[in-house]
Amino acid sequence: MEFSFSEKAQYFKPNIFNILKVEMEKQEKKGIKTINFSVGTPDFPPAPHVINAVTQAAADPENYKYSLTDSPELISAVIDWYGKRYGVVLTKDEIMSVNGSQEGLAHIAMTVCNPGDIILAPDPGYPIFSVGPFLNDARVCYYNLNPDKHFEPDLQGIDEEIAKKAKMIVVSYPLNPTCTCADKDFYEELVAFAKKYNILVVHDNAYSEIEYDGRKGFSFLSVPGAKDVGVEFNSLSKTYNLTGLRISFCLGNSEVIKKFSTIRSQFDYGVSFIVQKAAIAALTGPQDGVAAQQKQYEKRRDALCSGLNTIGWKVPYSEGTMFVWAPLPKGYTSSEKFCLDMVAATGVLCTPGSAFGSNGEGYVRFALVHPEEVIKEAVEKINSWFNSL
Repeated sequence: MEFSFSEKAQYFKPNIFNILKVEMEKQEKKGIKTINFSVGTPDFPPAPHVINAVTQAAADPENYKYSLTDSPELISAVIDWYGKRYGVVLTKDEIMSVNGSQEGLAHIAMTVCNPGDIILAPDPGYPIFSVGPFLNDARVCYYNLNPDKHFEPDLQGIDEEIAKKAKMIVVSYPLNPTCTCADKDFYEELVAFAKKYNILVVHDNAYSEIEYDGRKGFSFLSVPGAKDVGVEFNSLSKTYNLTGLRISFCLGNSEVIKKFSTIRSQFDYGVSFIVQKAAIAALTGPQDGVAAQQKQYEKRRDALCSGLNTIGWKVPYSEGTMFVWAPLPKGYTSSEKFCLDMVAATGVLCTPGSAFGSNGEGYVRFALVHPEEVIKEAVEKINSWFNSL
């Protein structure tokens, strides 16, 4: 039987991670040790008190029913955490959980966009920032992030006719993949821009707890007027290593939260009670592990960046996120070719920048998911390859 597939089904091709995995497996079959820096899955475990909360919750049969809504305990935990961490005052109608920021970002455009409406997304940027709106039949217009301008949007440089028609803009700092941070002055400008053109701001705040060199992450919602124009996603995946449990929060403008919650109720029956218990334990429990983990990430960043710079690969030090964004070494113009060549020659695998948009070409991304000694081993392998070129 032959099926006639939709245009969307035809649009997507096998992603680069599948291609890289095949190449990595080829090396492993040859007996070559591989070191995978391509996928940003934390190797740190959840805190013991969070694992205990999940274990206890999983033993209760009542927790296997539909949750439908967020428990009062969860809402209270989020309100308290945002107040203590960011100084942001939230009310219960400004909070909703989603099954991870990826899922939330995949559907948020439905709240304000009709088919063909314009959204603004960064290039380079995390793929779901544009894929989500595309899946919701919105028209994606990219705003370019220039390395000479700290990979920060030039809001005034966005074509005014585009800005007038835009319904939504997606922003994220610290930004995956560029590993750069933005200060509050930029966000104040963003709020003014959104008010001027009546645009919904969607801010992804996945990495506020992983910033370096004394920087302190903050919430978009702490900027005056932010709640008037936008919402923020804040995930527990990277902060508390709960990637597989899938929970994030959409927070901010109460009208947007209300509409988004209504839309999601048509296809979702709420975040599992077990996952909610894990989130409560993470948010209300000891936070010293979060700070200790940030220091470990910083040591890994230093090991990778200093090591690569020592061997002659000029790589800037990440300001935030659990990644390193490295310009291609001399002699290469294709990031995909470089990654395939490097894994074939060394067993070391990273992600081509082209996976993050046209402006990502010319870069590769390393995920800081290995201990320092493994990172140093990878640098040695890369150095030996460089010397043979």
